[in-house]
Amino acid sequence: MKTSIATFLCIGILVSACDMLTLQRKLPESEGEKPIARVQNFYLYYKDIDGLIPDGISETDSVQLVNRHIKNWIKKHLMIAEAENSLNLNESELNRKVLDYKYALIVHEFEKVYINRQIDYMIPFEEIKQYYEENIENFELKQNIIRCNYIKLSNESPRFSRFRQLIRSEKPEDKEELKAYSIQFANKVHLDDSTWLHFDELIAGTPFLDVPNKVDFLRRNKFAEANDGESTHFLKVIEYRISKQTSPLEFVVDDIEKILINKRKVKLANTLEREIYEKAERNKSFQIYQPD
Repeated sequence: MKTSIATFLCIGILVSACDMLTLQRKLPESEGEKPIARVQNFYLYYKDIDGLIPDGISETDSVQLVNRHIKNWIKKHLMIAEAENSLNLNESELNRKVLDYKYALIVHEFEKVYINRQIDYMIPFEEIKQYYEENIENFELKQNIIRCNYIKLSNESPRFSRFRQLIRSEKPEDKEELKAYSIQFANKVHLDDSTWLHFDELIAGTPFLDVPNKVDFLRRNKFAEANDGESTHFLKVIEYRISKQTSPLEFVVDDIEKILINKRKVKLANTLEREIYEKAERNKSFQIYQPD
């Protein structure tokens, strides 16, 4: 059965938190109940943390959760009190900003609901390609990338010579045999040679990481292997691009989709704003007064 917060407080679990603040100031009569904690004129009551403890957690965890909540509440209100004492706040300006923030949140939620109802998240590939070609200068690579086959084999794996033939072969039947062999014996494998990878991420934790000049390595090696004492790492380079070159379209498709979807969201938000304004204008729902 769920233990009430009041029980924890009554048995003295929270004495250390409450001892931090003495309740010497008379409470507002409208409250009509004993608080848990106070920071100057701010009070925390039992009702404020009602429902804080979820069902099914232990008594110890419940006590820790309540204590943590009280401590965080105290810290927050100490900061508020210190800020009020230290800053020369314009109350009217502060209230205006609070209202502006409130209204901005309301509008944001309204726009979000409207956009989610109206937006089409399906972006045709031709639209992606067109954006890529029109903005190609924005797709300069920051890192070296690679399309490849990468396989890590234990040095105890059988038929090493046959494997070396398979990884170099372009025959479809050999590629199938390579895949079957890798599934059976490889400790780590990447055979999706249509996918672009960050080269540094691919070789992390491998002997290839110690290559002094990675760009020169990619330029000079179509096949490479390196032994770490227990395993042999095989790399077949299908294609590569070095940093500062233009990123291939396939590598940035997801990024372009996000850009285009965001553009659609902005367009829908602008459309919503314009339609609401035009409707209000037709209905004479607003008026701009001329100065006397």
